[in-house]
Amino acid sequence: MKRILLLLLIITYWKAGLAQYKPADQGSTVQFTIQNFGFDVTGSFKGLNGTIDFDRDKPGTSRFDVEIDAAGINTDNNLRDEHLRGESYFDVKKYSKIRLQSVKIEAGNKPGSYLLEGKLTIKNNTQNVSFPFTATPVADGYRFTGTFRIKRKDFGVGGTSTISDELEVNLNIIAKK
Repeated sequence: MKRILLLLLIITYWKAGLAQYKPADQGSTVQFTIQNFGFDVTGSFKGLNGTIDFDRDKPGTSRFDVEIDAAGINTDNNLRDEHLRGESYFDVKKYSKIRLQSVKIEAGNKPGSYLLEGKLTIKNNTQNVSFPFTATPVADGYRFTGTFRIKRKDFGVGGTSTISDELEVNLNIIAKK
């Protein structure tokens, strides 16, 4: 019985040590840029949540599991935002979250740089993503920045239209203890 209790305590402390950081919605940005009729359209999301277990000295032990609220889309155009929340785009009534889960994190070739391999889920469609990011220490946490490209049709977002299939996602995430 003592061994079981000791094992449970070790697991509890180990888990507590891993769950180091929470992404802060305030101060963080999740932005995208996509072409519509040949012009860049930008937008962002709010409603950031999740856990980030990060050890800059042992990136292989790190883990990201972060979500954003799909209904938190903002393109500075209320009509467009409501259209994007609808069934043919994000269908926020049925699929309320967009989720990024890391599978592997490794050190990059410069100090403070890393490579994330993970799974991005939008509208219950999961695709592999891989992108470099930086981790900069800030008060009581880190600022994570990275950029990657995806194809919206891979996730069942939007149909055939004047909007480009490919878009760029820019992350600037503050994570605090």
